[in-house]
Amino acid sequence: MPKVLILSGAGISAESGISTFRGGDGLWENHNIQEICTAGCLDTNAEATKKFYDARRADIKDKEPNHAHKTIVELKQRFPHAISVLTQNVDDLFEKAGMQRDEIVHLHGFLRELRCRECAMVLDIAYGAQDALTYKRCPSCHGELRPNIVFFGEAAPEYEKLIHALNECDLIVVIGTSGNVLDVTYFAQLSEYSILNNLEPSDAIDDRYFTKVYYSKATEAIDSIAEYIEEFLKE
Repeated sequence: MPKVLILSGAGISAESGISTFRGGDGLWENHNIQEICTAGCLDTNAEATKKFYDARRADIKDKEPNHAHKTIVELKQRFPHAISVLTQNVDDLFEKAGMQRDEIVHLHGFLRELRCRECAMVLDIAYGAQDALTYKRCPSCHGELRPNIVFFGEAAPEYEKLIHALNECDLIVVIGTSGNVLDVTYFAQLSEYSILNNLEPSDAIDDRYFTKVYYSKATEAIDSIAEYIEEFLKE
């Protein structure tokens, strides 16, 4: 059976009310990324960094998955071994839509989790504040805890899974990403078939390399995309 890679970005969650980093109402607008999103920020600006991610965690608590999340989850459930779902998003909307944590790869981390800086133990604290924990340090080694998020300038271990999925896939589907972090134009050239869905063109993406292009909301394009994927997998 052919392999499909679905790669999503902030655009798919923006329709559920989650702020993006880029854009007029982006998270960068009110924060200095050097202070709270860059390698070393926990050493130089720990309190502000923790508060920023506490606020992001609280923000996603009441957010609900939209039609695009739900449709992708349904596809993954129908074709569990043929479809890989990877996301640049750190929210839990795919999980809220019914996807198991081990069925999706969060390339840049997961907001609900903290990670020990010493032993790398991972804790899911849901939507709570880090300093409100009953324990302030790692329950295993007593090391310092940090948001399980990839800061700018840090290595992204999950990229190994992205490379593996790219090498295996016959169809790549890119939804809601600007292309400023991941070179999705290059990714499209690695696969015989490719789909791009963004709200509008991006200077960082050359859509000529994609087999199909949808410039519309993810919730509006997803039914056509899902139909294409289903037909592709039945061939």
